Amino acid sequence: FTDDTSMALCLANSLVACRGFKPYDQLVRYKWWYKFGYMSSTGHCFDIGAATSNSLREFERRQNIFAKEFSIPIADMDQLSNDELVQKFDTYCSEDGVAGNGALMRLAPVPLFFHKFPVIAVEYSGVSGQITHGDRKACDACRYYGALIVAALHGYTKEELLDDEFYSKHTKWFCNNQLHPDIESIAKGSYKKDGYNAGIRGKGYIVAALEAALWAFWSDGNSFEKGALAAVNLGDDTDTTAAIYGQLAGAHYGYRKLPERWLQHAYAKTFMEKLSKWIAYEGESWQKPIEHTVSPAPISNI
Repeated sequence: FTDDTSMALCLANSLVACRGFKPYDQLVRYKWWYKFGYMSSTGHCFDIGAATSNSLREFERRQNIFAKEFSIPIADMDQLSNDELVQKFDTYCSEDGVAGNGALMRLAPVPLFFHKFPVIAVEYSGVSGQITHGDRKACDACRYYGALIVAALHGYTKEELLDDEFYSKHTKWFCNNQLHPDIESIAKGSYKKDGYNAGIRGKGYIVAALEAALWAFWSDGNSFEKGALAAVNLGDDTDTTAAIYGQLAGAHYGYRKLPERWLQHAYAKTFMEKLSKWIAYEGESWQKPIEHTVSPAPISNI
């Protein structure tokens, strides 16, 4: 597997190890992947996007500054466990205007973990993307897609998931925080057209990637295999378009509907099965805090 799955596994491991949502720990694990090949299928990082690598270099730079400011040995920074100190660390490491699909390709562990609490799942979905991709469109693409995955886990039908009014019917899940117009247009069904011939593209831009993945889900004839292949055959950023498709389609169709011959060749299949069960267990055990410990980053209205 490629960077999409590696980063999703980093995120999943963070949720399980921390038994909750800790952006600092997520960035640490992404950094481990970037520098040491943690959660890689090849033992090293490959195919990392420019936005992600820039944000991780910025994260490491901030770690060095923070260590000096608070007299912490730099070797201890990755294991920073003092909650008061962690709260002082700015984990929003992206430049403004960064809207690559890397924020969306790794998302699924967040709505899987927090599906019992849709409002929190949607909020954390946005934050999970924004720590490396600072544009409002990236945040809102993750919020919207996170909501769809939560709804799928709650047993919504495909027609309900793809309802052009899904967003307007679930504004409480979004705390009445309006989606960016480009994302809202997709939520209203802009992807429901003749695929590649009508301009659907699996590009690195998060708006195009979201539209392409939803087109694949909408047109897959209730077949995960058909949808995944359709996503790949759009060309361009093929692995990421398919990874985004697979998150929602997998939540909707379920494990048993995945092609068996694909599962037989999946790298680290047993590990991923166990980790998925662990996420389910910890997510069921997680209780809503009295107050959130994560604050959203300032977002421009551009």
